[in-house]
Amino acid sequence: MIPVEGVQGQKIAVLGLGRSGLATARALRAGEAEAICWDDNPTAREKAEAEGFTCRELTRAGAFDDISALIVSPGIPHLYPRPNPVVRAALVAGVPVDNDIGLFFRSVATSEWDEFDTPPKVIAVTGSNGKSTTVALIHHILDHVGRDSQMAGNIGRGVLDIDPPRDGGVVVLELSSYQTDLARALTPDVAVFTNLSPDHLDRHAGMGGYFAAKRRLFAEGGPDRAIIGVDEDEGLFLAGQLSEGMGDDRVIRISSGQKLTEGAGWTVFARKGFLSEYRKGRQAASIDLRGVKGLPGAHNHQNACAAYAATRALGLAPKVIEAAMHSYPGLPHRSQRIAEVGGVVYVNDSKATNVDSAKKALEAFKKIRWICGGLEKEGGLEGLKSSTGEVLKAYVIGREAAHFAMQLNVEAEVCTTMAAAVARAMAEAGEGETVLLAPAAASFDQYDSFEKRGEDFIAEVTGRLKE
Repeated sequence: MIPVEGVQGQKIAVLGLGRSGLATARALRAGEAEAICWDDNPTAREKAEAEGFTCRELTRAGAFDDISALIVSPGIPHLYPRPNPVVRAALVAGVPVDNDIGLFFRSVATSEWDEFDTPPKVIAVTGSNGKSTTVALIHHILDHVGRDSQMAGNIGRGVLDIDPPRDGGVVVLELSSYQTDLARALTPDVAVFTNLSPDHLDRHAGMGGYFAAKRRLFAEGGPDRAIIGVDEDEGLFLAGQLSEGMGDDRVIRISSGQKLTEGAGWTVFARKGFLSEYRKGRQAASIDLRGVKGLPGAHNHQNACAAYAATRALGLAPKVIEAAMHSYPGLPHRSQRIAEVGGVVYVNDSKATNVDSAKKALEAFKKIRWICGGLEKEGGLEGLKSSTGEVLKAYVIGREAAHFAMQLNVEAEVCTTMAAAVARAMAEAGEGETVLLAPAAASFDQYDSFEKRGEDFIAEVTGRLKE
């Protein structure tokens, strides 16, 4: 646990008592503050009270009279589409609003670090897609070389729930736009921007607000090293804002698909399955990614570039990073290879919850039997049409499967359920083909999470293969 610094004797309100909320309350107590908790869910309040925390309805008159700050869980809107009533009450009362990420950055470094031979480092990764894979790959590479490393944020444990980093340790954070938008402190040593595509637009009042939330990690965080994906205009703009010129190696530009060899800066890019590192206009290293089974497709090669650049920024050698990549197993529900039977490969990419991530999955495989559908996100499916050239047929699930299928430019069969979709895809798949779950939609019309949806796909596939 990371005890929160600078809160001794204060009353701090905590809104939202899920995983991060309860971890925050515990960390506040460890910092000798009193956590005043609230959640609309009575079961969550009971759990907090069982740990000895006081719960208080925070919208009643005078609720913030003795409160020093309000800490908000990431799923709770603080501005758009409208502030949660508790957040608004705090703002009206003049009470500062923060989140656990802000508390972490102001608390993680302690006087004990002065005694360390090598001060710990914090790497923070944000972007629309690939964050989890990039964080997990960085962690895997560090673990491979015996460097003490912890994952936290949207992956692994809550940021305040991890162990205090030890001498030479590294904390690798996955940060969503919800987290970077609100945190009052953002001071990573290395910050990574993977890419940007439309997502969570209601929470940020459009693409401009969404990009602005991501940009805070760099513009306000002031990292020693910034690793920026420049395949979209926003990333290109951000790299330009942070750099003093092409020779400024504090900014490492990364790409999947384009060569970045001009100028005297530091670049890492992947083309046709090969990762290349250039410094001062000369190639410094190259890695053949085609044989790395845990990182299939161009989108994963972009993740590899980001993780490579982050670990190079920590001083690791290219050959060491390459060896670690070959043992990377991949993450569940992200281009996860489930089985290969009779020449048919089964891949679970349930995390492909938006059009952009589904496009990247479709571009990573050949001869695809595509299972898709679910709770459609804002913007429609038009963006998928340029990436369906390898799709032999779509098998559509979800409550609105018929409407979803009508928007596709490939042959589509309305299946509605996962069981029916898997059964039809497996019956029609032949040697050399891939049965791919890449929904291009949220899961909440039929499942509690994308993880549950992926687990259902795995169960259906493995169950039928055993028959």
